[in-house]
Order: sequence, then C-alpha cells, then structure tokens
Amino acid sequence: MTREEAFELLKKKIDDPNMIKHSLAVEVCLRELARYFHQDEDQWGLAGLLHDYDYKEMINDPEHHGLVAAEELEKLGLNDPVILHAIKAHNEQNHTPRESLLDKAIHTTDPLTGLIVAATLVLPSKKIKDLTVESVLKRYHEKRFAAGANREIIARCSDLNLNLEQFISLCLKAMQNINESLGL
Repeated sequence: MTREEAFELLKKKIDDPNMIKHSLAVEVCLRELARYFHQDEDQWGLAGLLHDYDYKEMINDPEHHGLVAAEELEKLGLNDPVILHAIKAHNEQNHTPRESLLDKAIHTTDPLTGLIVAATLVLPSKKIKDLTVESVLKRYHEKRFAAGANREIIARCSDLNLNLEQFISLCLKAMQNINESLGL
C-alpha cells in the first residue's frame, strides 16, 4: 500500500479534520524517528498515518481499538505484518505486546503529538514554529495541562534509548516541518 492510497483510505474513514491532523503528526514524527534509528521511513510513516484508522468506531470500545483497524486494513490490502502489529501495539488497552522499536515508538509518540499541539495553542502566535523544546518540557511537567497527553506513556521514550528532551526535539522538528498541514 502506498502512502497516497493509505491517506485516501484514511480520509474516507475519518471525517474529523483534527483526527486527520493527528494522524499526520504521528506519521511525520515516526518518519523522523525512523531516520534517526536508520529504519524504513515509509513503513514507520504508514503505521503512524493509519494508527487511528478505527478510532471513530472504537471510541466506546477502547479495548479493541487498533485490533479492528489492523483487521480492516489487512482486508484492504495492507499486508505488512510489522505495520499491522504496530497499529495494534500503539494502544496498551488491547494488551498487544510492544516488541519492536516501531511498536515502542508509535506507542510513545501518539500522546506526545497531542502535548505539542496543546503547547502550540497556548502560545500568543499559536504557531508551532515559535514553540521550543523547553516550552514543551515545561508543559510536560504541568500535570493539569493537556491532561489527556499521558505523561507515563510519553516517558516511555526511554524504551527507545532517548531522553525526554531528545524525543521532544525530534518530534517537534518533524511537526514544525508540516506546520501548514497541521494548521499550526
């Protein structure tokens, strides 16, 4: 499955512009991490782009979120078991073990993108280009700020042998590179 095919499937399935932007953010962060770790950027990017493919239908059934997406995507022609496993593993509520580097990366990147977006939206300019790693770190330590961005999961960047500052820096840089697509 090409990136273009995957993006078309995603747009047909998800009608919420913010969920599309979230998928793009996770995609670009995973591409950046793939470059950093010398992994397959296209494979990692597809996993990020499609990780919430079933989000809308599984919103009230979080234990199956990711599992349904992988099953549906496989039927639609996504036949890469590494991507399918990562999509399942990004959601710890379905108890899929995180085994590969990609599994660990997608799991911890997912909530970080939300924290970065929230930190951008409180800036006077509301422009991600104006956001700094230091500002994101400050917001990370404010537990009430963007409370849905699970800090415990973000901190699992240590499973990637990255400290929090390195991890935020890589993802922030990636998201800044697609600021227009993110509307930030």
